[in-house]
Amino acid sequence: MATRIVYTDLDGTMVGPRGSFWHTAGRDLTADPATALLELHRAGAALVLVSGRTLEQVIEAGRIFAADGAIAELGAVVSWNAGRHRHLLTGELPAQYAGRTPMDVFAETRVVEELLARHAGRLEWHSPWHATHEADALLRGRVDPRAVDAELAERGYEWLTLNDNGAIPAASYMTLDPDPAPPHVYHLMPRGISKGAAIAWDLRRRGIDPADAVAIGDSVSDLDMAPAVGRLWITANGAAVDGMAQRLAAVPNASVTDAPMGEGWAQAVRASL
Repeated sequence: MATRIVYTDLDGTMVGPRGSFWHTAGRDLTADPATALLELHRAGAALVLVSGRTLEQVIEAGRIFAADGAIAELGAVVSWNAGRHRHLLTGELPAQYAGRTPMDVFAETRVVEELLARHAGRLEWHSPWHATHEADALLRGRVDPRAVDAELAERGYEWLTLNDNGAIPAASYMTLDPDPAPPHVYHLMPRGISKGAAIAWDLRRRGIDPADAVAIGDSVSDLDMAPAVGRLWITANGAAVDGMAQRLAAVPNASVTDAPMGEGWAQAVRASL
């Protein structure tokens, strides 16, 4: 496979503890991810950052890593030309809401407030990072996304889904109920929006065959990238999450790196060049 483009998740994949590009999962210093990034650029392959972060955050990170594009809010926004151009994907947002962003619709229907009230202590806004999202409600907590989806459908919101974007460390600023299990970040968004759908749209825009594309990630939401590319890599830390092994078994073009986070990311990059 002649890789022409690499789509990569950021947190827990390309960058490790506290968003560092220079530390291993064990917090030892390493230059390996940076060396692999240099090899990628020298090989002439394009780099696109794909993240649940806001567009502004992903574009800023893209400047640091010399990325050729940005996909933000878990696939809702595709941007290129250093952020000068952008395209909003709204998935299965009902036609009656055409012309409005999903967040505008959430504010009008108060669906998020209702959801938080029913799961008090188990779900809350992922403050302060949620404030600038326009296509998804960024939440954190400890809930079963499938059960929440069923609950939403019962209330007439079958076009919505709660996507799990992985675990995060518990922090003192959170108001969640005490629990030894780490909280997760969730994205409430219209169905049909995913990292994979955004990658497919971007590849069509670029005129690149999906077989010539590689994706790298670490979470359940990153598995959505697999159908859009020739090869998906999941870093070892993501593969170790409960239930991920069974999910990976159903993804024929997925491989798992030997090392977690940045070191695993470097392995995936080198294997793709």
